[in-house]
Amino acid sequence: MPERIAAGKPKTFGEVCDDLLAAKETTFRNEKHKAQWRMTLEVYAKPLRKIPVTDVSTDDVVRVLRPLWQDKQETASRLRGRIEKVLDYAKALKLRDGENPARWKGHLDHILGERRKLKRGHHAAMPYVDVPAFMVRLSEADGLGARALELCILTATRSGEVLNARWSEIDFDAATWTVPAERMKAGKEHVVPLSARALAILKALHEKRLSDFVFPGQAPRKPISGMAMAMTMRRLEVGSFTVHGFRSAFRDWCGDQTSFPRDVAEAALAHVIQGVEAAYRRGSALAKRRKLLEAWASYCSTTNGGNVLTMNRRKSEIDRDAAH
Repeated sequence: MPERIAAGKPKTFGEVCDDLLAAKETTFRNEKHKAQWRMTLEVYAKPLRKIPVTDVSTDDVVRVLRPLWQDKQETASRLRGRIEKVLDYAKALKLRDGENPARWKGHLDHILGERRKLKRGHHAAMPYVDVPAFMVRLSEADGLGARALELCILTATRSGEVLNARWSEIDFDAATWTVPAERMKAGKEHVVPLSARALAILKALHEKRLSDFVFPGQAPRKPISGMAMAMTMRRLEVGSFTVHGFRSAFRDWCGDQTSFPRDVAEAALAHVIQGVEAAYRRGSALAKRRKLLEAWASYCSTTNGGNVLTMNRRKSEIDRDAAH
């Protein structure tokens, strides 16, 4: 047994959890991710917290995981991984030795059984042909939630990226919005070219700014609620369509109605490009993405009745831009 384990009163699992969270403070993608880690280790792993970290056994880990395994398997899987990391951290600090009782392969997989394949549903997406009519209604709606949703649709970004946007990220001269890596799903900085309409929304909000946040909430130094855009959609009675679904609508429109290359559309969505395609892709294609998002904004501004009549002409204009 290592000397540090034998000497003095051993730390509890809970104390090592807290130490690990403090050490990881700057590595979390966002506050939500950090809160999820803390919640699972404080609530679901509560029975482990008072046990000396040297004594945590497979039986202890299984007693925590088994009640979750049948009905909340995804939660249980994440919890198991976090317990494993806490115990690995303890071993690295020579606070315990031996095999990790929370390891999965060749250990807990035999006790708990293989995970069921998670069936993931798609976010309900409004068909792109209906987006222009919705945008007319949205532009007439009042409130920060409505402006946030409009900007989210025009930039094809995720709701969290918009809700947490700060004025320091907006460059009005360059007509860009730079989302820092810590707020991006892929963990990489994303520069969003702003269409004329997106820029107009931001300029109007900037004239009345009261906070560092583009969309400030009621609480000081916090943005508006994560439900603000969803509540706007509910007020506009659009059924089961989701905010995230507009990214799918944008992608479908790109493929069906434009000749922009696939990788430009994927880059506009900040999707990670894999394999050979990634090896050949050197730049961020900002100029082409700007043309694409301007074309999307132009399409979104068409009237519902004019969509079919104007799309052939508009498509030829879009194809011309895509070729350059």
